[in-house]
Amino acid sequence: MKLRIGVLTVLGVAAVTAGSIGMMSGLVLKAHRDAQIAQLTQGADQLSETIVSSTFWDMLENHRPALHREMITIGKQKGIEKVRLFNRTGKIMFSSAEDEIGHVLDKKAEACIACHTADQPITRPPTKARARIYRAPDGHRVLGMIRPIHNETRCWNSACHAHSREETVLGVLDVNLSLTDTDARIADDQRRMIWLAVLIVAAISIVLLWFGERLVLRPVRELIAGTRRVADGDLHTMLPAASSTELGDLARAFNEMTSKLSDAQRQLTQADKLASVGRLAAGVAHEINNPLTGVLTYASFLQKRLSDRPEVKEDLEVIVRETKRCRDIVRGLLDFSRQSPPQHKPTDLNEIVRRAVAVVMNQLMLRRVALDFRLADALEPVPADGNQIQQVVVNLVMNAADAIGDGGGTIAVRTAAVELPARGNSLVRVARCPHGCDLLDPAVRIGAHPAIKVIRRTGDRDDVVHLDPVYGRGNHHASGPLERDRLATYACPRCRAKLDAPSRCGDCGAPTFAVQSPEWGRIEWCTRKGCHWTHCASLDAAGPLRMVELEVRDSGKGIAPEDLDHLFEPFFTTKGNRGLGLGLAVTYGIVERHGGTIVVSSEPGQGATFLVRLPLQREGHDGAIVAAPARTGGAA
Repeated sequence: MKLRIGVLTVLGVAAVTAGSIGMMSGLVLKAHRDAQIAQLTQGADQLSETIVSSTFWDMLENHRPALHREMITIGKQKGIEKVRLFNRTGKIMFSSAEDEIGHVLDKKAEACIACHTADQPITRPPTKARARIYRAPDGHRVLGMIRPIHNETRCWNSACHAHSREETVLGVLDVNLSLTDTDARIADDQRRMIWLAVLIVAAISIVLLWFGERLVLRPVRELIAGTRRVADGDLHTMLPAASSTELGDLARAFNEMTSKLSDAQRQLTQADKLASVGRLAAGVAHEINNPLTGVLTYASFLQKRLSDRPEVKEDLEVIVRETKRCRDIVRGLLDFSRQSPPQHKPTDLNEIVRRAVAVVMNQLMLRRVALDFRLADALEPVPADGNQIQQVVVNLVMNAADAIGDGGGTIAVRTAAVELPARGNSLVRVARCPHGCDLLDPAVRIGAHPAIKVIRRTGDRDDVVHLDPVYGRGNHHASGPLERDRLATYACPRCRAKLDAPSRCGDCGAPTFAVQSPEWGRIEWCTRKGCHWTHCASLDAAGPLRMVELEVRDSGKGIAPEDLDHLFEPFFTTKGNRGLGLGLAVTYGIVERHGGTIVVSSEPGQGATFLVRLPLQREGHDGAIVAAPARTGGAA
C-alpha cells in the first residue's frame, strides 16, 4: 500500500505533538498536585495552630472533659479525619476517635518519625517535615499534620502541673485531614487535561492537514500530474505558481522548463521543416535549373533568328521572361529556407498583377475561371522585390483556382491605395518582457500571425493567454476562463517577470500590463476581464498608415474555421495529395519580409478572401524599414 506524504507528515507531527503535550501536561499536573498538597499542608498547619491556641487554657488548667469535647467536636468537621493529642511518651491522651484513647504509639510510627531521630525529640521541625501522607485502611489518602506542644513558662511554674523546667516538648497534636475531595479534584483536572491534550492534538492535526493540503500536497499533486502530462507529450502544461514558497519556485521552474521544452520542440520542428524545404529546394534547383537553362538558351536563340516575325518574337519574349521567372522562383524557394531579404525597388503593383495573371491565364481558361479586375488608377509605386511579389500574386490566384476546382467560377483581383489607422492594422512583430525574453509564439497564430504569449495569474491558478498581435484587436485566446470584471496579473511565461505597467486603464481605471516592442515602445492592455482598452503612445501618435492593398477573392468552397490559423504553416495543405503546403507558407514569408501583412477571411461555401497590405515605406534613421505616415498628417 502506497503511503501518502501528507498522512505520514500528519502522523509524525501528531506523535511529536502528543508526546510534547503529554510531557507538558504531566509537569503541569504534578505542579498542580504539589500546589494543592502544599495549600492543604498550609491549611492543616494553620488548623493545628488554631486548635492549640483554642485549647491552651483548658490544657493549662487541665480541664480534661472540655478538651475531650473540643477534640470530638473538631473531629466531626467536614474533611477532618480525626484529631488526637498524645503526651511526650506517645500515649494518646485525647482523640476524636475515642477507641484510640490510652493507646501508646510507637515513636517510629508514621505520627512520630517526623519529630524523632534516634529516639530523640526534635524541638522545632519545619512544617514540611511535620506533614505526612498515608493511606487509610479503606484506601483513601490522608494528610497528617503534627504539632509539638512546647513547654512554656506558664506550664512548668504552674501549681497544677508536674512538668520540670528542663522538659522541651510536653505533647504532640496530630490533625488528620481526608484527601478524598482533593484527589477527586486532581483526577478531574487530570481527565480535563487529557481531553484538552487530545483536542489540541486533533486540532493541530486538522490545521496541519489543511495547511499541508493547501501548501504542500496540492502543489505536489499538481506537479506530479503536470510531469505526467509532459511525459505524455503535452509541453504546454503550466502549473499555478502564485505561492512565494519553495514549491512556488519549483512550479515556476517547472513552467519555465516546459516553456523551454515547447520552444525547443517548436524550433526542432521548424528546423526540420526548413531542412526539408532546403533539401527539396536543392533537389528542385538541381533538377530544374539544367532544363531551364536549355529552354532559356534555345528560346533566346530562336528570338534572335525570328526577329523579323513580330508575332512569334512576342511569344518568345514571354517564354524567355517566364523561364527567367521560373529560375527566380527556384531561387526564391532557396531564399525561403535561408530567409533572404528582398531587393526593394519602386514597383508598380498593377503591372506585377497583370504579368502574374498573364502567366496563369491559360490554366484559368482551362478551368473556366473568370477574372474580375479592379485595379486602382495611378497607384503609387511600392518599394518591393518585383519577382517575389509576382510570386505572391501567382500563388494566391492559383490557390483561388484550386479552391474553385474544375466547375468554373470567378476570381476577383483588386488593388487600392489606402490610409488606415494604426489601431487595428499595425502588427507587433517583436514583443519582449522586461528581461528581454521573446514573447511571440509561432506555434499559435491569430489571424495568420504569431500570437503574444503571456501568463495570467488569478489567485493560485495560472493560465496561458495568447494576445492578438495586431494592435487594437481583441481576438485573444486563453487556456482557462475568467469571470467578467475580475482583475488578473500577467507575467512572462519564461522568466516569470511581472508585466505590470505604471499607468491605469483609460476606460475603467484598472491596473494595466505591458510588453515592450523595439519598434513601437510600450504596448499596454487592461487587466480587467471584459475591458478591451489597449494603448501604445507611439502608434496612436503616428497617424494613419499609407499602404497598398492586393485583394484576391474567389467563389470557391471556402475554408473550414479550424484551418484558418494553420494555412500559412509549411507543409499544411487542404488539397490532400494535390498540394505540398508550401505555396502559402512562401507567400507569408515574402509578405512578412516586405513588412506587410496578409489576412484571410472565409466562410464554408462562401469562398475565401486573401488581403495583402504592403506599406509605402521609407528608410529610417537606423536603417530599418518603417511605415511612412499619411500625407494628410500625423507623425513619422
